[in-house]
Formats: sequence, structure tokens, C-alpha cells
Amino acid sequence: MITIRLSLKKMKAGIIMYNIQTLNKIAACGTDLLDKSKYTVSDSAENPDAILVRSAAMHDMELGSNLLAIARAGAGTNNIPIDKCSERGIVVFNTPGANANAVKELVICALLLSSRKIVPSTEWIKTLKGKGDEVSKLVEKGKSRFVGPEIMGKKLGVIGLGAIGILVANAAAALGMEVYGADPFLSVDNALKLTGKVHYVKSNDEIYEKCDYITLHVPATAETKGMINAETIAKMKKNVRLLNFARGDLVDSKAVLDALANGGMACYATDFATDELIGAENVIAFPHLGASTPESEDNCAVMACKEIQDYLENGNIKNSVNLPNMEMAITGTAKICVIHKNVEGVINNITSPISAMGMNIENMQSKSKKDYAYTCLDVAGNTTGIEEKLKVVPNVVGVRVVK
Repeated sequence: MITIRLSLKKMKAGIIMYNIQTLNKIAACGTDLLDKSKYTVSDSAENPDAILVRSAAMHDMELGSNLLAIARAGAGTNNIPIDKCSERGIVVFNTPGANANAVKELVICALLLSSRKIVPSTEWIKTLKGKGDEVSKLVEKGKSRFVGPEIMGKKLGVIGLGAIGILVANAAAALGMEVYGADPFLSVDNALKLTGKVHYVKSNDEIYEKCDYITLHVPATAETKGMINAETIAKMKKNVRLLNFARGDLVDSKAVLDALANGGMACYATDFATDELIGAENVIAFPHLGASTPESEDNCAVMACKEIQDYLENGNIKNSVNLPNMEMAITGTAKICVIHKNVEGVINNITSPISAMGMNIENMQSKSKKDYAYTCLDVAGNTTGIEEKLKVVPNVVGVRVVK
């Protein structure tokens, strides 16, 4: 299906107007960044140019013909039909790092809770209500049931050194832990953010073998689903404490429960409660609280709205999950933005009609991300009618002219 994107289709007093739909409550500190003379933002917008979403399920949602972009105010995009969007030339953004500090703080909290048996101890204390003067004596008698180790000097393995993993690794090192980190895709920028106290290892197996605590910070993909299972748990130290505040699908819950029952694991702390985990001994399950802070919600809203604004107004892409990052200024008459399949020969087929219409290409960038690519051409000349010519180019899925 070919999608034509006309940037001048809606005008108000000579200004391009964009219609934004919110599927969840988005913090006003974000939506207020969208100039009201250019944007209308509401939860009832029909056939919007862009959608702002948090957790609302979109897989069965009809995507309107005007839709150019979806921004997820958060990191995960499992609620968005990525493949369908790519086929339609719709850019999907997320907000990596915006909630990183909130998740880091919860992970450090869980790290301590998993060691000191604080949760069962506070539950036990409630049973002493009404014992009057006996409470102090009962506390001294019963507290030995809740002895747990200190984290200082213990080994923590951080699997995944993205925005959150780096913060967790650095914080744990500052608390006196011996920290090991593994990430085959560690970027230069992220490596520079790591404290020199963190030991970088090449494989997860090294972490399984060495560490007393393991925390997961990787995305849920076909490769990572069920990465913690009976086989990998068997490689871990006895009485290991496992933390999962990334994605529930990373862990085989049955394998974890078996390990907890047979002494192969001391504790499992997770932000992804399931029926089988709730109430299980030595399981600390939270109700997906990782990003549940007002600061995190504000950060995500601001980042998502800025991403939408820069794409709609300038054709720039940053933090897209289905298309490459690209930023290019307009120095000529306009910028022609083309989303297309990442196959041979497309760029030649795009530039030919542009040249044939007498436009001069001042600058051009083209980048790919897996099956799709984004090509931007800064041109001088009359662009009238170029959308019609480019829409029939094989493997082109979206065309816009930004002025």
C-alpha cells in the first residue's frame, strides 16, 4: 500500500495544522510544548496526524489515512503494531532513558529487599498486633527468621548496559558491590558513562558463574524470550538472587519457582507479577511500578512530544523503533522525505523523477534500519506534483514534502 503524505493538506491562517490524538493521559508539561496555533491535541481526535500513547493496546485499532507517527511515552512498544506501521510508512517512536532513573531506584530497592527479608518481616510484624507489652519480647525472639546478607562486597551481574543498566551498575558500585556487566551491543557513548569500577564481560555465562545477584535490563525479543530458564539457572551460583525489572517474558517462571523450591535460588524480585508468582515463597512481585513516578511520566511526555514535533515539522527522526535516526536541515526550497523498503535500486528511482522535474538536490541522506529505510532530499525548485510521481515508485511506502 502506497501512502501519500501532503504537508499542506490542512491550513489555518496560512499555518499548517496538525491533529494529535492521545490514547492515554499524557502529562501537560509535554503537550504544552505543542504550539496551539499549529496543533490540536485531544483524546477524541479523528483520523489524526500523530498519536501519543502509553499503555493502550493498538493492535486491533484502525490506523487512519492521515497517520504519520506514533510516540510511545515509555520504552516498550509491545502494545503497538510495529509491522503494520512500517508497511504503512508510519514512524513509531519511544522514549528510551526517560524513565531510567525511576526504574534504577526501584531495582536498588529490590536489591535490598531481596537480601534482608524485609517484606516477610513486615508481614510477620502485623501478626503481633494486639500483643501489648509482649511485642518487644516476641520481636527479639522472632527476628532471627529474617536474617539476610549485606550487599556490600557481593557480586552483582548486570545483563544489558543500556540507559537503565548503566545507572544500576554505577549505583551498585557506589554502594560497594563488585559489579560485572554484559552487553554485546554496548555503544561507545554508553561505555563512557560506566564507572571504571564495573567489570565488562563478554558473555552472560560469566555473570551466571560469578555473581551473587543478577539483574536483567534487555528488551524482549525472539532471542531474549525465556533467556532465564532451567538451563541458565543451572549455571548460576547456589542461592543467587535474581531481579527482573525489564520484561516478564525474559524469565521462565516455572524454572524460577523450581529453583526457589530446591535451593538453587534464594530470591526472585520482579516488576511483572503473574498468578503463579503471587504469594510464592521468596518471590517479591511488584505491580509494574518501574516508571510509576510523576518525574518519569513528565520526562516521557516531554520526550514523546518533542519527537512528534520534530518529525511533523522538520521530517527529523530520533528514537524510532522501526526507522533509522536522521536529522537534516532544510537549506533549499523543501525537504522531500521518503520511507521505503530497504532494497536495491530504490534511491535511483527516487532521484530520477526529482531531477526530471528540474529540481536540484542540494543535500541527501539515506539510512536503513532492518527492512526499511528513510531517505531525505534537500531540494531547490518547484516541488508541486512530486508526491504523485514518487508514490508510484516500487517499494516506496510513504512520501512527504516539508517546507
